[in-house]
Amino acid sequence: MPKITFIGAGSTVFAKNLLGDILSYPELAGSTIVLHDIDEKRLRESETVARRIVDLLGVSPQIISTTDRRQALDAADYAICMIQVGGYKPATLIDFEIPKKYGLRQTIADTLGIGGIMRGLRTIPVLLEICRDMEELCPDAWFLNYVNPMAMNTWAIARGSSVKTVGLCHSVPHTAAELAADIGVPVEEINYLVAGINHMAFYLKFERDGQDLYPLLRQVIAEGRVPDWNRVRYDIFKRLGYFVTESSEHFAEYVPWFIKRDRPDLIEKYSIPLDEYLGRCEAQIKGWQVAQQTGLNPTPEAIEAFRRELAPLRMMERSKGWAVSALENINRVERSVEYGSQIIHSLETG
Repeated sequence: MPKITFIGAGSTVFAKNLLGDILSYPELAGSTIVLHDIDEKRLRESETVARRIVDLLGVSPQIISTTDRRQALDAADYAICMIQVGGYKPATLIDFEIPKKYGLRQTIADTLGIGGIMRGLRTIPVLLEICRDMEELCPDAWFLNYVNPMAMNTWAIARGSSVKTVGLCHSVPHTAAELAADIGVPVEEINYLVAGINHMAFYLKFERDGQDLYPLLRQVIAEGRVPDWNRVRYDIFKRLGYFVTESSEHFAEYVPWFIKRDRPDLIEKYSIPLDEYLGRCEAQIKGWQVAQQTGLNPTPEAIEAFRRELAPLRMMERSKGWAVSALENINRVERSVEYGSQIIHSLETG
């Protein structure tokens, strides 16, 4: 069985989802799972959640937690990275506030533009340090990276290390599900072919039983059924002929057409959520505080209080829904659509 190391395992909800995916495969159920984080308290909490997941699934992996990165990587077969260098405060907040002083507004600030560059400058050196350890301790391992800015980070690792790496994001399957809902087709019946870079790829094919579904997406535009939160991407689709995989709030800051200092009308027209990521971070922090206060067993009353606490935050309503769902499901296991577990399973089973 493989040794799978989670770097940044203090990202408890994300690590929990990936762990549940991995252990749901019988061929991986006996793996050695190593949880690593530099925050010992968050690491202990993640281990608690991990052991609950093991009990729920009825499997018997070996679970190890350590703050020693080299110990975590020694003889690993896979390293899954989910770190955030600098955290929300001060780093992410600065990514927004400094550019804002000079009239540069952002939505997510983790991929392109000045916010993405600032994040990349502090993240790439850390990723390369991890890769140096891997070159020494597990040179044949795969490095599965979920850390943004994805394109910059993956490029840097490919140029600066011999480690085998792939950059992963959930945008492709999530967008497929959103489009399926728009056209009323079960996502399980849709086949698609995607090409591009992370986070800007396009659905070259979007089909059901060999039938092109793009006409149905054009019908969404013609009938005025474009969701408010997805106006940017539908506009790009109308102009380019292919649907982009990344969300409208992300894509709005990838190109120079939507967020302009002297065009506030565009912000309203396209429902662009400026500073969206700051609200998401605040929600995540508040959610984790509730989880800690309830011993990682949030009650319905605690969840409802959390829902009310999110109400004044400046963020998309669907983002608030995601935050509540993460808290509600902290002790549940349901197979997700993340690619990480599928890659590991495929490599292990051939």
